Amino acid sequence: MASVSIVLRKTPNREGKHNLYLRIIKDRKISQTSIGHSVSLADWDDARQIIKKSHPNSARLNNLIAKKLAEATDKLVEMETNKTDTSAKAIKRAVAASKDGTFFKQAKLYLDQLKATGKFNQRSADEPRINRFKTFLKNEDINFSEISSGLLTKFKAYLIGTFGVTERTAVNHLVVIRTVYNRAVADNITDRKNYPFGKGKTVIKFPDSLKIGLNAEEVKLMEEIDLPLGENHARNLWLVSFYFAGMRVSDVLRLKWSDFQNDRLYYSMGKNLKAGSLKVPDKVLEILKQYPRGANAHDLVFPDLAKLPDLSKLYEVQSYIKTRVRSCNDYLKNVSKKLEITKPLSMHIARHTFAQISADRIPANVLQRLYRHSDIKTTMGYQSNFINKTTDDALDSVINL
Repeated sequence: MASVSIVLRKTPNREGKHNLYLRIIKDRKISQTSIGHSVSLADWDDARQIIKKSHPNSARLNNLIAKKLAEATDKLVEMETNKTDTSAKAIKRAVAASKDGTFFKQAKLYLDQLKATGKFNQRSADEPRINRFKTFLKNEDINFSEISSGLLTKFKAYLIGTFGVTERTAVNHLVVIRTVYNRAVADNITDRKNYPFGKGKTVIKFPDSLKIGLNAEEVKLMEEIDLPLGENHARNLWLVSFYFAGMRVSDVLRLKWSDFQNDRLYYSMGKNLKAGSLKVPDKVLEILKQYPRGANAHDLVFPDLAKLPDLSKLYEVQSYIKTRVRSCNDYLKNVSKKLEITKPLSMHIARHTFAQISADRIPANVLQRLYRHSDIKTTMGYQSNFINKTTDDALDSVINL
């Protein structure tokens, strides 16, 4: 069992007073954290661990000491009950974290970490979701124990009723709340007994989304039409994405000439860092002729990111990629009008297009390698949106009497 006490630091500070520390001892190992106050040696009762009445604020400081001891003891009991790490350092971290144990303080730490790790896309998506939750709570912070299944149900209804968001968008808001909550549980900031997610509580379930790609004839139209400079570049990026099995546009924009070796493309996916290689189709080689080697900084094939001074700064790179994708999508809208394509046309649709055309042509295990999915179930789930032959044949067998 660990022991928790208040001690006075022997060495005086600059004011000649002694700082008060919360001391935690576990398995003969000591960890200490300041409680933010100091007193003179004459005002400290070491035997009773309290401030003497000679101190003008003895009552208030003694109440603070009692509170700190109670918080630390409660946190220790909670950690031992949950069978988590109860080393002196772990208890110290949990006690320190409990000072900022409210939801939005932890949410800020989560967003800060996303920025520090260069995850611009996730941060830019999650920050407004957290802000909407705060608006729903009238800009007041909330303890994790107060986040109940009933509150989350009301929040979801608020999102749909006030902002008119889709079911999937509402669920994405709940996912962020769950992520912050899970981090708080993992850091021993809150007890899992109040966890509002799971069976019998709030269940996270994404609704099926409609995924539509271009058909082969529409892709041919994309390949053959003459376009002005901006639209041509957007079309080129779209086709390269399609030709490389629906490569994500962020990876297309990062392509370097050094990635092309021996008629193959070698690259690691930005999303999961999985490495692999693909044969370079002749159609890609024709597109690459429009982009002279050595024309762009950083050995980049395409000029979109060449103006950035440092491609290792992931957050800035992802931010600028978002800007470039938005610009390309605007050009693609013009292209779709010229081709009279009524389907939505964007860079991401190139991925859906490959999936749709490959649906009944490529085995799932091969597609798994092309998509670089860790689990074939992910591939099968994704492709199920585009495989219609079985259901079409079944329908025809009944109605074609």
